[in-house]
Amino acid sequence: MKELAADRIPVAVTCRVLKLSRQPYYRWLADPITPSEVVEAYRANALFDAHKDDPEFGHRLLADEARDAGESMADRTAWRIASDNGWWSAFGKKRGKNGKKPGPPVHDDHCTVTGEHGRIRHEFTAIGPNQLWLTDITEHKTTEGKLYLCAVKDVFANKIVGYSIDSRMKSSLAVNALNNAVAMRGDVAGCVVHSDRGSQALFNRSKPEVPPCSDPSPLGRVDGAGGLVR
Repeated sequence: MKELAADRIPVAVTCRVLKLSRQPYYRWLADPITPSEVVEAYRANALFDAHKDDPEFGHRLLADEARDAGESMADRTAWRIASDNGWWSAFGKKRGKNGKKPGPPVHDDHCTVTGEHGRIRHEFTAIGPNQLWLTDITEHKTTEGKLYLCAVKDVFANKIVGYSIDSRMKSSLAVNALNNAVAMRGDVAGCVVHSDRGSQALFNRSKPEVPPCSDPSPLGRVDGAGGLVR
């Protein structure tokens, strides 16, 4: 618009051709960025930083991270900003560009069995220690804020073999819990770790430092569907 006006084309003519009103244009010209747009930009930056650090988080956890960073907002506002920018949870079932839902995630679930009628179900049993571990994260509200506990349970021994506590639910929470379990149990080659696939399934990015073993293959996947610790 300014370039056309510099070429001596009246603003009224340009607005009429573009089917715009002159009054809103002049108001925008006097104040092109509104205070609400500035506030939303800061909120979007905080949400983006949280999403970049933990792409598994949904909009509620992103809102918690943004509030901790000093950008207060409602969960619904965080959902709108994240949705407008396409910041989906890594475990979310977002629709594809063609309007169709994507298929199920590709993973190796080592805890499934197929019944006689072809029905797939989970079966959590073990005949020895360090064969199958279950893990989950719980949230506890305290007077000083939220506290997150990640525990690793051995199915055979039926006891907790590793845990980690933190004030923020980040990937390091799951990694530290798994590292703690490996350090406590020693040789865990071939152990299957199973966790849920919700917003708390952080083991998909876990690469714990396990001690060397006879199996020269690389570290197996440890994810929400159950992975191998080699």
